[in-house]
Amino acid sequence: MVELNFEKQGGLIPVVIQDFKTKEVLMMAYTDITAWKLTLKTGLVHFWSRSRKKIWKKGEESGYIQEVKEIRIDCDEDSILIKVRQVKGAACHKGYRSCFYRVLQNNKLKKDGEKIFEPKEIYKD
Repeated sequence: MVELNFEKQGGLIPVVIQDFKTKEVLMMAYTDITAWKLTLKTGLVHFWSRSRKKIWKKGEESGYIQEVKEIRIDCDEDSILIKVRQVKGAACHKGYRSCFYRVLQNNKLKKDGEKIFEPKEIYKD
């Protein structure tokens, strides 16, 4: 297994998720060594949730999973780019295709992304 520098940033490494076909950036999250090993073993993206303090498989509640198609590691071995097939079309827990569904215009955020689902219909809390 490739050795990543988990110590440099306190045990976490940022992970950028990109759609394999469209190249659209879908989200950014963090992985720890356990989540990283699960991602490699299963072919499905796993992260470390900083807010919930636990590992989570992307889409475990919603079904909007991410299948790994390609992994790229930066030159310092402390950042990861994972290209995925986004199952069911949405990556953002707020219901949008991408977590980057807003653009800054005239010092204000304007929504320009596609909303795929209503979060309160999927998530329990």
